[in-house]
Amino acid sequence: MLQTAMRLSGTYTALITPFRDGAIDVRAFQALIERQIAGGVDGIIPCGTTGESPTLDTEEHHEVIRLAVQFAAGRCAVIAGSGANATSEAVALTAAAENLGATGSLQVCPYYNKPSQQGLYLHFKAIAEATHLPIMLYNVPGRSVIDIAPETVARLAADCPNITAIKEASGSVDRVNQLRQILPDDFAILCGDDPLTLPFIACGAAGLVSVASNLIPDVIARLVRACLNGSFDEALILQKQYYPLMRGLMSLDVNPVPIKTAVSLQGHCTPELRLPLAPLGTAQTAQLTALLESYNLLP
Repeated sequence: MLQTAMRLSGTYTALITPFRDGAIDVRAFQALIERQIAGGVDGIIPCGTTGESPTLDTEEHHEVIRLAVQFAAGRCAVIAGSGANATSEAVALTAAAENLGATGSLQVCPYYNKPSQQGLYLHFKAIAEATHLPIMLYNVPGRSVIDIAPETVARLAADCPNITAIKEASGSVDRVNQLRQILPDDFAILCGDDPLTLPFIACGAAGLVSVASNLIPDVIARLVRACLNGSFDEALILQKQYYPLMRGLMSLDVNPVPIKTAVSLQGHCTPELRLPLAPLGTAQTAQLTALLESYNLLP
């Protein structure tokens, strides 16, 4: 476990999982990680929502994490997505991630079964007690239907020393204010939406879990560094310049369809997705292509 992972700060790329003919495209995955490291990100997150984790079987889940650790080779943090809506499964996936050399774990809010706040507390507490890895909670009510209440986050932070961060993807800047009021100063809040990076960090977030950095890691890392350094004039210029791209990657279709399509248009992977995700429509692909061309991002 990297001690530096206890205080997460900076840019963390929620990696896509490249596929080719139904299998993990290992070569494309390695090249993707190399581009992230060259672009200056602080960490990578395999097996998150962007990595199509719900469509990976257990063996593939382990393999993606193993490959991420191997290819990162200690040059950046590897925060493995190892959450589930069954506590026992999340414990098992997290144990595997720890054994495979991950430096942290991303734990999504349980989805579909809609536990109470007490259920959420007991779920995350059980996972934390079963691993030595630092844990980043993942609050994404748009996908999981329920919300990890700020009071529940504070309770977990107080009772579980290795729960050290939260990826906040509620889309609410005010949530950062609420969390900062009741969490320890060293508990890291990470923005979960690229377009909200600047206001989140201005209110006390410590960085970003990014989708767009799959495509433009250098730009996103520069934006986050400018915000963290207090260079908000520079950050605002970058935010204004790249907002249409960041927004387009999230609005043309459900994530990760646009970002994987964008990376494929650059020639770095196939656009292959797994059902029930469907390929980007013809009209949306044309819009995405035009957007990428406007930023000179196509070969």
